[in-house]
Amino acid sequence: MDVPGWEGRFLEDFRVGDRYRHAGGRTITDTDNIWFSLLTSNNNQLHVNADYASKTEFGRPLVVSTLTLAIVTGLSVPDVSQNAVANLGWTDVKLTAPVFAGDTIYAESEVLEVRDSRSRPGQGLVRVRTRGFNQRDETVITFERSVLVHGRASRPGAESET
Repeated sequence: MDVPGWEGRFLEDFRVGDRYRHAGGRTITDTDNIWFSLLTSNNNQLHVNADYASKTEFGRPLVVSTLTLAIVTGLSVPDVSQNAVANLGWTDVKLTAPVFAGDTIYAESEVLEVRDSRSRPGQGLVRVRTRGFNQRDETVITFERSVLVHGRASRPGAESET
């Protein structure tokens, strides 16, 4: 099935060692941080209380780390998981530098593993290492992510094309 505007890699398009500099970036705002704190019930004062945060070593509120994870994952979707069946998990998440409102976050990924699924014909596992970095090219987060990805022949609607 050809869906207008449908892009992204299928299982056959991934090769170990491929690197993707994901398009665009995302500037994080105070509003993003407060909303995410509320949405996730994370009321740690370091994220939501500017007065408190001003008295810490950081001098201002930190962005919630899981917001950073979510944004960096989102930036990688067009290259890594646009044709995913499911995310299988994140491992080795490392938060290597603080993120503040006003920082612009970018991402890049490297393919570590590609293999056919043992239980789902026409689909396979893709494992990537992703790095999120700020406008100063400082790494702020790294992680590995495994995704179950459609092969071209198993994509939704493919059976109706034959």
